[in-house]
Amino acid sequence: MSLSPTHDGPLIVLDRVAKTYVSGTLATEVLHGISLTIHDGEYVAIMGASGSGKSTLMNLIGCLDRPTTGRILFANQDISRLNKDDLARLRRNTFGFIFQQYNLLPTASAEENVEMPAIYAGVRKKERLIRARTLLTTLGLGDRLHHRPSQLSGGQQQRVAIARALINGGRVILADEPTGALDSRSGQEIMALLQRLNREGHTIILITHDAAVAQEADRIITVTDGIIVADTGYTAKSQPQKTTLGDLSGTPAGETIDLLETVTMALHALGANLFRTILTLLGIIIGVGSVVAMLALGDGAKQDVLTRIQAMGSNLLMVRSGTPNKHGGGQVATLMPEDAEEIAKLSNVRHAVPEIAGTVTVRLGNRDTQTSVTATSADFPGVRDWSVENGFFFTADDVKSYAPVVVLGQTVKNNLFDPGVDPVGGQLLINNVPFLVIGTLATKGGTVFGSDMDDAVFVPISTGSLRLLGQRHLRSINVEVADVDVMDATQEDITDLLTIRHRTIDFQVRNMASILETATETQNTMTLLLGSIATISLLVGGIGVMNIMLVSVTERTREIGIRMATGGRTVHILAQFLIEALVVCLLGGLVGVGGGLLTALIAQKLGVSVLFSFEPVILAFGFALMTGLLFGYMPARKAANLDPVTALAAK
Repeated sequence: MSLSPTHDGPLIVLDRVAKTYVSGTLATEVLHGISLTIHDGEYVAIMGASGSGKSTLMNLIGCLDRPTTGRILFANQDISRLNKDDLARLRRNTFGFIFQQYNLLPTASAEENVEMPAIYAGVRKKERLIRARTLLTTLGLGDRLHHRPSQLSGGQQQRVAIARALINGGRVILADEPTGALDSRSGQEIMALLQRLNREGHTIILITHDAAVAQEADRIITVTDGIIVADTGYTAKSQPQKTTLGDLSGTPAGETIDLLETVTMALHALGANLFRTILTLLGIIIGVGSVVAMLALGDGAKQDVLTRIQAMGSNLLMVRSGTPNKHGGGQVATLMPEDAEEIAKLSNVRHAVPEIAGTVTVRLGNRDTQTSVTATSADFPGVRDWSVENGFFFTADDVKSYAPVVVLGQTVKNNLFDPGVDPVGGQLLINNVPFLVIGTLATKGGTVFGSDMDDAVFVPISTGSLRLLGQRHLRSINVEVADVDVMDATQEDITDLLTIRHRTIDFQVRNMASILETATETQNTMTLLLGSIATISLLVGGIGVMNIMLVSVTERTREIGIRMATGGRTVHILAQFLIEALVVCLLGGLVGVGGGLLTALIAQKLGVSVLFSFEPVILAFGFALMTGLLFGYMPARKAANLDPVTALAAK
């Protein structure tokens, strides 16, 4: 709403204004149909004893409260029905308040207190700082710009309040017992300032119970029991002198919210109670850190399991000897190399690789290591997708001739040979049987059944069965299929073949693709579970933010009233408290992400499988911001909906 600075007739008109306060079923009428006119440039003292209704009258004139009945006109325009934000604009652009208790923000400097109404008016930072410093310097506080209220005397605090009232022009100055908390000398200085402002063209409305103070005004209105009992009347004045304190050339009309300034105020407010802010941050930090760390660990575990399974081949059928005994017994070892030869003849079977496994001691000179040995066929590297790094793998002829040759895994190679030494062509002992090293396999990585996959040696199945392990029955047969789309049918063919050969089902056929799919689903479920648990902790942190913000609103009710009195609209109050919650969650989110990544990194250094990815970080950080929005809105809305008069009266 825009009100013209020039008009004909009185500046302020109260027409049969009444005010009733309701508490439960009890209604108390404080003002009883008051009619009053105040002209532009007047110096009016409203005088009365405590409880007479004079402060209520000031609140109505200053748009801090609404009349129960009657009209209030400002510059010939009815303001009785203005909405909350329009009243805030009118207070911001037209009225300046000087309170008995100063009502300065305790955590803000003199300069910051003065510039607050200009922030809500949308005045640029440079302009409002110049204006605030000029006003404070003119009022004798040029050396106190950065002092907080607690560092100022009562008279100095009241001068800061006067500067704040003038920052946006202060066309009408409402002074509620401005000398009530001051010593006589400071009181005289403040009254002299009000006289000066009036001479310069400001309309001064002074609320007092002191007859001596009231005598400073040109007009005295006496209020008793909610009615006007005396009025000395209006006396016209000559044109005012040129303004040197309050700028009457116009009123600001900014409507924008200075986001940077709002964030600065939010940080200022959070810093004022640093310990509580840190405790609030902890909830978000723990929640976000848990999400990041848990998902990194969960994804790492998933990747580790899948790598192990994929290392065995995803297009494989694994035939294992024996079937579980229902009574808890062992397994029957019945698979033989001939079973592998027959399986290899089936359609859709590319290779059938038999395996016999055991534990052996490998010795080279004065070094020895205990490792696993796998006796297998020449097709092993292709079926298990395990390439030869150096040398070559043994051939089918080596298998037929019982050749004493061996291929080393990387771990065994590193345990027995010095770095840079090529083991190919060297001799070593396996269980005191000499073997020729013909190759080394590339690093496979991962573990199977808790053992390092690279901690193994590989020999022809014929040689291993006869000279190392002393057995012919197989641990397993790995079957590589040509077409995975008909893998289930191939599995049935193998089952039928072995059932006929063994005349019983003393074996198990496992589909590696199904195992891979099942493992993927299981790990996804586990990751989701871990993420959900971590998210719950973040949710708890969000509830903590809401509780702290609600406490903050309760503790800062008076501050909210001050901001509203100086022109803060609903959106300003809402934005400030909402941004405070967002800043807490933003800072907590950043620290939480760093903490979560650090935790995962430490776990990785300790040997735990961890997979770092961008998505969990964005998910956790975004959830932290959403937490700030959701849980910060209710306290912010509560703050924005407070009544200015009620808020100002808070302790």
